Amino acid sequence: MTNVPRDEFGPEHVIEVSDPGIGMRGFLVIDNTVLGPGKGGIRMTPSVTVEEVFRLARTMTWKNAIAGIPFGGAKAGLVWDAKEALRQAQGKFSEENLKKQHVQAFAIALKKYIPDKYIAGPDVNSGEREMRWFAEAIGDKRAATGKPAEMGGLPHELGSTGFGVAHSARVAAEVFGRSRTSPGSPTSKTLQSVTVAIEGFGNVGTFAFKHLAEMGAKIVAVSDSKGNIYSKNGLDYASALEIKQKEKSVIHYKGAQKLSYKDFWSLPVDIFITAALTDAINEKNKDLIRAKIIVEGSNIPMSEKIEDELWRRGVKIVPDFVANAGGVISSYAEYAGLSPAEMFKMVEEKVVNATRRVLEESRKKNRNPREVALEIAQGIVRQKMKRH
Repeated sequence: MTNVPRDEFGPEHVIEVSDPGIGMRGFLVIDNTVLGPGKGGIRMTPSVTVEEVFRLARTMTWKNAIAGIPFGGAKAGLVWDAKEALRQAQGKFSEENLKKQHVQAFAIALKKYIPDKYIAGPDVNSGEREMRWFAEAIGDKRAATGKPAEMGGLPHELGSTGFGVAHSARVAAEVFGRSRTSPGSPTSKTLQSVTVAIEGFGNVGTFAFKHLAEMGAKIVAVSDSKGNIYSKNGLDYASALEIKQKEKSVIHYKGAQKLSYKDFWSLPVDIFITAALTDAINEKNKDLIRAKIIVEGSNIPMSEKIEDELWRRGVKIVPDFVANAGGVISSYAEYAGLSPAEMFKMVEEKVVNATRRVLEESRKKNRNPREVALEIAQGIVRQKMKRH
């Protein structure tokens, strides 16, 4: 049925479900649950495949292990094309109603796995609203994290992933000598004058921008699906957010220069943050990269082959499952009943510790950070598997 590979770690379950009546089709991959129930968000795109979902589920296995939280790895994908759904509905339902139907049909189809084997969460095109729908369809609040606050949730909209990415970037700048002040300086001063470009201005990108700017970093470039903007003097967070909300794209930011695809990816910044979709760095743009450090705020922003090529060229890279673990750490904080303040404290501590451990060993042994991080995560999972 699929090209999903199997090895000593998993996957335990590869599930494809559908509801022909409404055109729902989706996938769930439960990779490894030795550390706890599989945890991973629901990706809703027109092109999502079971192979992509598997890659993301395996990333979650390592992410949860290295973050030190009692979750296994899993991921879900729901094929969602709003325009096509509306066309087929022929005006009978609104887009919101159609999306709710798909999410809830998906939840019901997966009910026997929830919450013992799988707990849902937000991802691309799914947020607190969709998590509410999912949990309501199952009839169990434990079915999903990232729910609205009134359901006892710590919604994705709090920005835990972007917050963690910013702190991971801070540590990377310190370890690799890009910060303009000493590592012992206050957080707010650590990244003073460090230049940053951010690919993607959704939940992860916006909050990474916000927190990095608060640390003193100069965000010189941002992109979204409509284009790329640049200002050598730095972009203002509040202005960028306002323009995005009003005009639906950052390209309308006044005073910023619009950049071509080539010029955006070739910016010679200190830190480049990926915060959009899978495989954003690929054969077309890998040779354009001039950033000193790449922090992978998005999941699987490039293949391991390309990542290794960049590392050999001298680009320092913080792997996705280290840098962007803030979201799943927040999920665990919600699962454990913690407050937002307690959650943010946990995210900072765990992301900073994991990033520093991986990068310092990478620098010490001159090894690709992903190899180091995988070795640590696999060791944690293997040890637990031996005890079972």
